[in-house]
Amino acid sequence: MRAVEAVRGGMSQSDVARIFGVSRRAVNGWVKKYQRGGPNALKAKRRGRPSTIRLKPYQAALVARTVQDRCPDQVKMPHALWTRGAVQEFIQRKFDITVSVWTAGRYLKRWGFTPQKPLKRAYEQDPAAVRQWLDTEYPAIRKRAQAENAEIHWGDEMGVRTDHHAGRTYGRRGQTPVVPGTGKRVGCNMISSLTDRGHLAFMVFHGKFNAEVFLDFLRRLTRTSEGKVFLIVDRYSVHRSAKVSRWVNKHNEHIELFFLPAYSPELNPDELLNQDIKYNAVGRQRPCTREDLKYRVRGFGVEPAEDT
Repeated sequence: MRAVEAVRGGMSQSDVARIFGVSRRAVNGWVKKYQRGGPNALKAKRRGRPSTIRLKPYQAALVARTVQDRCPDQVKMPHALWTRGAVQEFIQRKFDITVSVWTAGRYLKRWGFTPQKPLKRAYEQDPAAVRQWLDTEYPAIRKRAQAENAEIHWGDEMGVRTDHHAGRTYGRRGQTPVVPGTGKRVGCNMISSLTDRGHLAFMVFHGKFNAEVFLDFLRRLTRTSEGKVFLIVDRYSVHRSAKVSRWVNKHNEHIELFFLPAYSPELNPDELLNQDIKYNAVGRQRPCTREDLKYRVRGFGVEPAEDT
């Protein structure tokens, strides 16, 4: 504004440009703007991309609610996860509005979404059964355990192999590292139980998990436990087999079995133990033989149930 006032006061545009340290072209442009629109034409304006939102509020709310509550394939889109491209495509299909993936990313950030690794949950899971378990069944189990001086155990099984690797390794930019290995892989299986207080019992075994293996673990578990055992497991067929049921009923003064809702591994804390062993005991090491693999798995155990 002062430069324009100097020109209007009689100074040449060249002198004004030299005094204010700008180009003569800039001074000339300011003068022309002043002549067309007066002082308001010289007010500073915000630079960069306009902050206007092309989606209307109800449209933005619908997209945000869809990303939060549904997966892309549930709204008939060929994507497994919500990415910027998937959101861009959904906006195009739903409202016939074309936005770039960068605009879609800005929308997601504005709505409070961040990229995260999702948890897996089976379509077959019954939410009502899960609520029933959390609100009614498990509190009843805890109440009985306190009354009968029983210990609650959470049980599960898993298998590990020598060729399992977890995490990342460093390599040259643009050159994917190669981890040499052998096609001769060996593995072993483990069955374990974890109490609410962190007491762990486990057994390493080879071959298929069946009723005999499960009963072997139950015998050892009851033998090493001071009081009655309330063992909570999933609904795998071996756990509910007739042979196991007969044995448990015969020894119900020492042990009882309880079953989680179907397709609900996230309710079982023993799953976290399995992940820890696979990721840290095996995934970040390099066991070469079955014995080495068993040694690393055993290294996570505390007071094993006569591990074999």
